[in-house]
Amino acid sequence: MKFEDAQKDMSLSYYSGGTGVFISGLVWCIAGLIAVLHSNQSSMLTLFFGGMLIHPLAIFLSKRLNRSGKHDAKNPLAKLALESTIILFVGLFLAFFVAKLQIEWFYPIMLLIIGVRYLVFNTLYGLKTYWVLGGVLMLSGMVCILLGANFMIGAFIGGVTEIVFSLIIFKQSKKLLLTVNSLN
Repeated sequence: MKFEDAQKDMSLSYYSGGTGVFISGLVWCIAGLIAVLHSNQSSMLTLFFGGMLIHPLAIFLSKRLNRSGKHDAKNPLAKLALESTIILFVGLFLAFFVAKLQIEWFYPIMLLIIGVRYLVFNTLYGLKTYWVLGGVLMLSGMVCILLGANFMIGAFIGGVTEIVFSLIIFKQSKKLLLTVNSLN
């Protein structure tokens, strides 16, 4: 499978990753709301356990939006998608550990980690939009730390940013589908 074909397969299967970005944005917003209504610890757990649901819910949403939600078994980029998940586990460990010392840094660290992971998504889906999304999230994380932002602010910044970018990614993925259909 050629590299461009592998990217196209991933993009067509998962709506260029837009469904995952959208679901992730919702999880971040729910976690922020939990911080407002309940506690910081419950909010962190919401992000952790909600994060486990992102992939299956994104596949479900992809299928509801008439995408397969399943890439070609021979697609070499599938390994990269799985390998980039390790970044999340390292980030979660760091964020939970640092939160014991400085609770307000939990979400900024997660913004930094998720931002780094999104940089890899340009390779997965062939969308430079992921570089911008990753950069915005990383910059937001740094600014939250430097300004001493309230605990929940980072959660809402992550959520709103991902939801807005998911809409951009959906639009780009629709153009890809139209291009592929016109070639067939």
